[in-house]
Amino acid sequence: MIYTVTFNPSLDYIVSVDNFKAGEVNRTTDEIIFPGGKGINVSIVLKNLGFDNTALGFMAGFTGDEISRLLEEKGVKTDFIHVEKGLSRINVKMRSNEESEINGRGPEILQSDIDKLYKQLDKLQEGDTLVLAGSIPSVMPESMYMDIMKYLQDKKIDIAVDATRDLLVNVLPYKPFVIKPNNHELGEIFNVKIETKDDVVKYAKKLQEKGARNVLVSMAGDGAVLVTEDGNEFRAEAPKGDLKNSVGAGDSMVAGFIAGYLTKKDYFEAFKMGVCTGSASAFSEELATKAEVEALYEKNKDLF
Repeated sequence: MIYTVTFNPSLDYIVSVDNFKAGEVNRTTDEIIFPGGKGINVSIVLKNLGFDNTALGFMAGFTGDEISRLLEEKGVKTDFIHVEKGLSRINVKMRSNEESEINGRGPEILQSDIDKLYKQLDKLQEGDTLVLAGSIPSVMPESMYMDIMKYLQDKKIDIAVDATRDLLVNVLPYKPFVIKPNNHELGEIFNVKIETKDDVVKYAKKLQEKGARNVLVSMAGDGAVLVTEDGNEFRAEAPKGDLKNSVGAGDSMVAGFIAGYLTKKDYFEAFKMGVCTGSASAFSEELATKAEVEALYEKNKDLF
């Protein structure tokens, strides 16, 4: 079974406004509302690709109820912990001459709520996959990802981590199955500028020395790199297409990688699926569908 954890899910309210003017009344030309959060995006795309999974995390208030409803509408199983104080956040993303965002704060998560999450994690079994993705709310310990991996270290579970800087570096001693920084995040970890795929490989291997088993690095329009635990290096240029929505592309790459690996237990296949799934989401108004991924995969075989 696959599980994802999103500590601070959201309702993402995306509006389009022609020629937005501050201080004046502006009217939308288009509106979309969908459930958001990195782990939730992974869950949705995995389901789109035909992989059942369960979304874990924390919910509060009527917004939390709506997030759950929208996910269930998409066929994603949920087992959220409902907290008492606050509301699940609403993130407003405005598309106009410039793209702007206002992200909500989220609910108050207590230690008793975190304890309930650990009880859920106790149910994970050998062979399961767990995805930890996104930021940690300020009301939770910054060591949360590391604490979870330490807690689960004796179980034979593949854990994927998509996080930034210290959140990512701190989990490395617990040997995550795959981590997915982008090239900028990789450079920030080592305080260097990443300019080429050779640079990516060099510093991805340094993350392996610290404990990561597989390092998948997205490079937006410059493609992607995978350095595997069995010593292989895979590189790909980015598939061609019109960028419509960058939100969720990296999360989709994680979902595609997991789906590809679980299908054939082959890292090259996982890499190809990851690249095509991330790109398919970037070329779509919403997260990638199975048909979109398959079409892109077939069209871009020469990239790999």
